[in-house]
Amino acid sequence: MTASPSTAIPPATTERPPRTGRILLFSVAAGILLAVLWSYEFVDSVIGDNVANTLLGHDAKGTAIGGTFAGLLFAFVSGLAGTFTACNIAMAAAVGPMSQVSAADRTAGVRTLLRPVGFLTLGMVTVSAVYGFVGVLLGDRLPQLSTEKVGAVPVRIIQSEVVFVVIGLALVYLGLAALRVLPDPFRDRPVARVITLGALIGGFLIGRPYPLFNKLFHWAADTGNPLYGAAAFVLQSLGNIAIVVAIFALLVVASRGGFLRWLAASPRRTMVVTASLLIALGVFTVVYWGVRVPAIFGFGWFPTMPYNG
Repeated sequence: MTASPSTAIPPATTERPPRTGRILLFSVAAGILLAVLWSYEFVDSVIGDNVANTLLGHDAKGTAIGGTFAGLLFAFVSGLAGTFTACNIAMAAAVGPMSQVSAADRTAGVRTLLRPVGFLTLGMVTVSAVYGFVGVLLGDRLPQLSTEKVGAVPVRIIQSEVVFVVIGLALVYLGLAALRVLPDPFRDRPVARVITLGALIGGFLIGRPYPLFNKLFHWAADTGNPLYGAAAFVLQSLGNIAIVVAIFALLVVASRGGFLRWLAASPRRTMVVTASLLIALGVFTVVYWGVRVPAIFGFGWFPTMPYNG
């Protein structure tokens, strides 16, 4: 049975785009530069804390979470506030693959937006719900909730480094695969690529050291109810992607579908957009968490911008 014209996915090209080396160079350079310029004080405190305080109407860090509804509201708001933190910004890499899924759907209207968002959310909430459930059951046995240190390094930071380096490497691999430098398991399956990216975004919670998320995790563990943990973590993840989904929708709506038609007109163009975002943000994640963060604790060296102290 063949696919209808409205849902047929254009055949993926098996050839590398011209100037592959240049694309790789610029993507890697962009990721490294972002890791150097990144100010965690600005995105965590100036942006994150102020957004959370404004939306909640009180000091998000200093005020205790009072009850189940307050906890679930805190979960979404703190997720939204943490959109641009170093433990979440790599989710912007999903824009390219989501566009590929939308471009493959020749129908007009809301479905063009809902399909890729739905697939991304499916992968994400599956992982975040499972981790929230298991996290409450394990509680303080998780390094993420521990106050212990190995030397000068908190064990929760060690968990963050390991998790985000692994996720960053996965993003880089997907980017290289999309560029046909490495075998691409999703060459003819753009939907599976988006679901997988959603799962990786859900996995951000496994390593997230963001103070507001740490507060949420402790609250969920203290309730002793794994269903609360699952619900809270799902809402946290939904908050994390809300702005990126809005940007994606704006690209589609503001251009009246022109952005998607522009991508669909050239499989190589789609390939370059997808690969560049995945590689750049994957490299940023690996360099930031695998090189810059250890350097903060005296392991190795990394350039420090004046505004980072």
